[in-house]
Amino acid sequence: MGNGLLSSVLNVKRVCITLAIVCISLRAVAGASTSRSKKTMEVEGKINQLKRHVIKSIQSEDGDIIDCIDIYKQPAFRHPALRNHTIQMAPSDNPSIMTTGMPEAFTKIDTSSSIFRTSQLWRKKGSCPKGTIPIRRIQKNNMAKASLPVDYGRKKAQNSHRGTEMDENKIQNLLQSNHSMAILITEGYSYTGAKGDIKVFNPHVEYDDEWTTSQIALKSAVLQDYECVESGWAVNPGIYGDRKTRFFVYWTADSGKKTGCFDLTCPGFVQTSSKVALGAAIHPISTTDGLPYQITLYLFRDPSTGNWWVQYDEKTNVGYFPPELFAYLPQTAQTVQWGGEVYSSRIGGFTPHTSTQMGSGQFPILEESSGYVKRIRVRDNSMILKFPEQVDHYTDEYRCYDVRYLGDYIEDPEFYFGGPGRNELCP
Repeated sequence: MGNGLLSSVLNVKRVCITLAIVCISLRAVAGASTSRSKKTMEVEGKINQLKRHVIKSIQSEDGDIIDCIDIYKQPAFRHPALRNHTIQMAPSDNPSIMTTGMPEAFTKIDTSSSIFRTSQLWRKKGSCPKGTIPIRRIQKNNMAKASLPVDYGRKKAQNSHRGTEMDENKIQNLLQSNHSMAILITEGYSYTGAKGDIKVFNPHVEYDDEWTTSQIALKSAVLQDYECVESGWAVNPGIYGDRKTRFFVYWTADSGKKTGCFDLTCPGFVQTSSKVALGAAIHPISTTDGLPYQITLYLFRDPSTGNWWVQYDEKTNVGYFPPELFAYLPQTAQTVQWGGEVYSSRIGGFTPHTSTQMGSGQFPILEESSGYVKRIRVRDNSMILKFPEQVDHYTDEYRCYDVRYLGDYIEDPEFYFGGPGRNELCP
């Protein structure tokens, strides 16, 4: 009888333990479900904010949907510092002031044949009416991949290269976490603008959480929480949902920790152009044995307003980064960088290294098949576009992505960069 009672007590305990486990599991499932539901609501809310202000939609042949949004209803004005912002519709000065007494190569505007120029495919299907701006529609599943909706469109935090000794043979000791760069850099002056012709390719990106860019960047002097404005082209499946080459702008006020984003994925950048869509695919694209298609980008500070304008292909002022976003950049930038960047968790000693490419995906050995930046210019307080007085070139991983600077015996110096990522020398 005693044994039977003991057995019954043990059975009751087992049932209680089982019920407790089931309850805990159900609570965990319910909590996870609530968390997912909250995230879904945040994603849908962010997307629906823009949908309410759509005046016209354009279906591009490359699959994008471009929404024409009232210029006064764009995402920028959700930023607390910009709620009473007055839009500057055009720069207050001529951003392409040139010098006299300099070589012609330094002062001329590129008027070469249009076969070397790019366009955006969505323009074949229509245009946005006056008073609106084109915004590439964000797909719900792309934003949902971010750990938090607020992080969608943001680069992972990183440190600045400024202040380092530039040496192309360095590999590991200066490497930023998960970022590999191959850049031309000038620093130490007060820069109010930077310009260059960037060759456009469609490099391979191995995983969806990786990306590759070619860009111009102006940065503040603060190393750990540097401020930055950038523009260029990117292959970024995490943001755009595919592996097309796309035009982008980017900003951050704290090296990507809590502020900034690509394009209009967060409040900040103020767009004024109705002709260029941020994040839209670029066409056509260079091939290693074909025509050298390129984009000309010019980032410059307006002396009257402090706005950092982005000019696309010599003639289109896309919009600007307002000074209210920054603490240091409202005055000048102390560093300018031209070149390429790869983001991956599989770099910096990780084996196997990512096979995500930079530039054309080839090392800068043959000029014709390499990624490049030409007509490299800066502007300082003299308001004159000129080649920098001093430049250095640097790569994080020269066995994976390398650099080549042509400055001797050439009237207008050129910078070549890129690489395949994983290869025999970069296993």
